Amino acid sequence: MQSIPSTGKIYKLKTILAKTSFSISRDTLKQIPTNNNNPIDYAALLQACNDLITLRQLHAKILIAGLEHDYFLGTKLLSFYGLYGRVDNARQVFDKIPHRDIYLWNVIIRACAKNGLCRESLELYHQMQEHGVRPNEFTFPSVVKACAELLALEEGKGCSSLLALKEGKGIHDQIVRFGLCSNIFIGAALIDMYVKLGSLEDARHVFDKIPHKDVVSWTALIAGYAQNGGDATEALVLFHQMQQDGVVSDPIAAMSALHACSRLGNLEQGKMVHGYVNRREIEPDAVVGTALVDMYAKCGVVDIARKVFDKMCMRNVVSWNAMISGYAQNGYGTEALEMFDQMKMTEVEPNSSTMVSVLLACAHLGALQQGKQFHDYIIRSGFDSSVLVGTSLVDMYCKCGRVDIARQVFDKMPERNVISWSAMIAGYGMHGLGEDAVALFSQMQQTDLKPDHVTFVSLLSACSHAGLVKEGWQFFECMRRDYCILPVEKHYACMVDLLGRAGCLDEAKELIREMPLKPNAGVWGALLGACRIHGDIKLGELAAEHLFELEPQNSGVFILLSNIYAAAGKWDAAAKVRKMMKERRVKKTPGCSLIEMNHKVHAFCTGDRSHPQSEQIYAMLETLSRQMEEAGYAPDTNFVLHDLEEEVKERMLYSHSEKLAIAFGIINTSPGTPIHIIKNLRVCGDCHIASKFISKIVKREIIVRDVNRFHHFKDGLCSCRDYW
Repeated sequence: MQSIPSTGKIYKLKTILAKTSFSISRDTLKQIPTNNNNPIDYAALLQACNDLITLRQLHAKILIAGLEHDYFLGTKLLSFYGLYGRVDNARQVFDKIPHRDIYLWNVIIRACAKNGLCRESLELYHQMQEHGVRPNEFTFPSVVKACAELLALEEGKGCSSLLALKEGKGIHDQIVRFGLCSNIFIGAALIDMYVKLGSLEDARHVFDKIPHKDVVSWTALIAGYAQNGGDATEALVLFHQMQQDGVVSDPIAAMSALHACSRLGNLEQGKMVHGYVNRREIEPDAVVGTALVDMYAKCGVVDIARKVFDKMCMRNVVSWNAMISGYAQNGYGTEALEMFDQMKMTEVEPNSSTMVSVLLACAHLGALQQGKQFHDYIIRSGFDSSVLVGTSLVDMYCKCGRVDIARQVFDKMPERNVISWSAMIAGYGMHGLGEDAVALFSQMQQTDLKPDHVTFVSLLSACSHAGLVKEGWQFFECMRRDYCILPVEKHYACMVDLLGRAGCLDEAKELIREMPLKPNAGVWGALLGACRIHGDIKLGELAAEHLFELEPQNSGVFILLSNIYAAAGKWDAAAKVRKMMKERRVKKTPGCSLIEMNHKVHAFCTGDRSHPQSEQIYAMLETLSRQMEEAGYAPDTNFVLHDLEEEVKERMLYSHSEKLAIAFGIINTSPGTPIHIIKNLRVCGDCHIASKFISKIVKREIIVRDVNRFHHFKDGLCSCRDYW
């Protein structure tokens, strides 16, 4: 380390600093003569500062030397304090400089805006004009940035979006008066401000008036449209226009275009953007690579998402989350949990978003044991204070059959939002606990939170599963009358399901006829399901006819209609439906049941003999069949959709996937242990009857989650009370 030159030679220091890598240390500051008051010398020393403590010590010496009013030193101190984020120190320096020109005002305004002190930045801007200083092209980017960040930083402190927008438009008017609209940096800042304040129309107006648009302007507007789901298509249009204008995209623009494709689920456009990224040799780093992974996952192409992920040279927690979430949201729960295990072997620390995804994976798999382990990890890591994580825990426990633990988690949440309440209401609904769902909704009404359309979907669904027709109608009216929420297709589907299950088929049909919206597949599907329950062939044919148009490849429609015919003994009609299904190349979804054992999920398909314990499983089923017959069980062959011999039908029922999973659970768990099963389709009527008998014979609670709801079988009874 070089020493500080002696008194009288300090003026040479500036030359030394320019020619060497000299940097001043705290120890060398002690060698500065106390009687030196040459501002040029201190300016040279300031240039050598490389940490905040040294800067403050040198500032103290400047104050001792009586140079706090020096313009040049003040400018240097202002800039450095702003760089270190110490706006309070910068403001002290600024206030002591008697003659402040536009440059000094710009420095302090920029320092405040850059460090999140938006309100202070705007106040300084107004003070500057009161002092007669005219803003210039370097003033407005910082001021506009302050307006853009104001809402996000001060939301809840008396600042509304309208107030921030009004402030921003006032500054925009001044920019127009000063003739600075064509400035590319100011234009980009204005676009960003209007986007963040939710005014895309104003952002587009500014963009269209910029004569020479650079990549920053294009990117700002593309990002704005991409973030707004309703305008994602326009983001892609702009992205292609930018290329046509010869502007080379940067990684942020490519990321925004990919984000738009994710929102739209537009795989074709996503592949085009991916091709552009490759042609321009834009490195798929943690930003662009993550956007690609997210796009492919959101479009349901998880295998390509994984290939992109594996090729990424740089991965951060967001990248890992995108892949884990992609697996979980597409039903690949096992792969999501395996990916989390791989993440733990890296130096990347999981965050609350990671926990949300792994809990979703556990929920899909019905992996209660693993879900509990993650719950313990969440508590140890402090993620349990997150509303999102708490809500995910509620959802996971509900979907894993432990609605009681879900309620405990819900009650302990330090903060709850509308999504949290809706998740708990939905949990009660899927377990057939309609009265509990209604009671919880009443509690919610006593809070400051207002239910949204999702809350009412959960509530109406809960009423449907519990047969609460009167209450369902009341909530359907309450939604419109008290909360001004107009019903959408999902609400009508719930009401049709509610009425249909209760046998009010004419009322359900009339509700569909009076809908102000065109009925979608969910509405007609609810009616078809009700026709299957009550054997209404004519109305079932009407519902199926609409569904064949709306969802021509949905195998469930063919199966339900064939089921209706088979239950009525119309085998020719049932065979005709199966033939039509074959001609249209519609593939039937195979029945599959999952059961977790020792932190591993085992899958069984109908007639499956591939499991290592198949011999034991079928032997257990033989034993159970004899015991059930002795107890009065008779196979319900109406649920076999083929005109076959009764004995053949019984053998087909005998190997249904849920029965195989139950037998496996009995073999591999100790007596009295509850058995949890996840079924990917609706539980068939015969399996429902058989499960009641088995629960009584083996003295076990058998919990089955099918595609619609939970069934808790215990002592020969089901929680659904045969209303399903």
